Amino acid sequence: MLHFSPEEFDDRKTRLLAEMAERKLDAMLLFAQESMYWLTGYDTFGFCFFQCLVVKADGEMRLMTRSADLRQARLTSNLSSIVLWRDRGGADPTIDLRDLLDDMGLLGAKIGVEWATHGLTASNGRLVETKLGSFASLKDASDLIPGLRVIKSPAEIAYVREAARLGDDAFEAALAVTRAGADEADILHALQGTILRGGGDYPANPFIIGSGEEALLCRYKAGRRKLSADDQLTLEWAGVKAQYHAALMRTVVIGAPTARHLELFEAAREALAAVEEVMRPGHSFGEVFDAHAGVMEAHELVRHRLSACGYSLGARYAPSWMDPQMFVSGNADPILPNMTLFAHMIIMDSDTNTAMTLGRTYLTTDGAPEPLSRLPIELTIVS
Repeated sequence: MLHFSPEEFDDRKTRLLAEMAERKLDAMLLFAQESMYWLTGYDTFGFCFFQCLVVKADGEMRLMTRSADLRQARLTSNLSSIVLWRDRGGADPTIDLRDLLDDMGLLGAKIGVEWATHGLTASNGRLVETKLGSFASLKDASDLIPGLRVIKSPAEIAYVREAARLGDDAFEAALAVTRAGADEADILHALQGTILRGGGDYPANPFIIGSGEEALLCRYKAGRRKLSADDQLTLEWAGVKAQYHAALMRTVVIGAPTARHLELFEAAREALAAVEEVMRPGHSFGEVFDAHAGVMEAHELVRHRLSACGYSLGARYAPSWMDPQMFVSGNADPILPNMTLFAHMIIMDSDTNTAMTLGRTYLTTDGAPEPLSRLPIELTIVS
């Protein structure tokens, strides 16, 4: 069930241990499911409960999880040491974790912790601090593995390319059923069904679909409507392969586009081109955002744009396919080769109820970024 070779996992572990040594960490407590998957292949949504992968500076790894994930870990990962905490009334798994760390000789150790993850609720985090705060020296190392994961290996890039192909296929299938009178449910079915039928996976967050006034929303919401003769449809979706995402975003016009639709599309296209010029080594994530913001300001769209224009993508789990590295003002994270980055131009004009979006995933190189989608950069109009 492993999606990568033993050599690739060994290389990732070597890189992790080197970074731990640089930070003088005796061990790491991994709570992010993405980290566990990247390091061992362990693939589950069981992170909604308490689990922890302990990695020592000498390379020893032990996973503590629930009985429901025992076979999941055995089948999907390269882990040989799996310890269970038992579900029961009033259970406190952090006591089991403390005992495990004691057994591993980590009393008084300097331990890095992944605090900033959906895999560790605030409630469980407080228990970790209470039970382990006097046992060891806990240091925030939430950024450690995300910083390693942001650069993709050739094997990872192959999965992202396949995800991008699935995402393109999904849009073409959705477009085939998009027309006046079409139900959003059929469009959503075409998007997700095409990806699953093509061998892809579920996304880490729901696809965005909205028409009419709801085309201005940037989140999925429950409920469906049928498209009008003159309408607008915003879609944000991702092809997914082996948990690796390649996201795309488009606003489709049904019927005749308004003058505002055409004006906003030209601004979105210009902004995307400006972003591509800066999405290169030698620049930062913040500079990518600034390129986007500059175009929006020139078109007098500051009130209608967002405060972010994209982010890093990779293997992610619910509730979001976004990695921490984002295109926002002041982000000094550098653009480096072999990143997979999603840039989205989102313009939501609530004054006229006009939506316009344009986005795709790129692979960074030593020079210009490579678009991973074959979809043309043009306003899609369904008459």
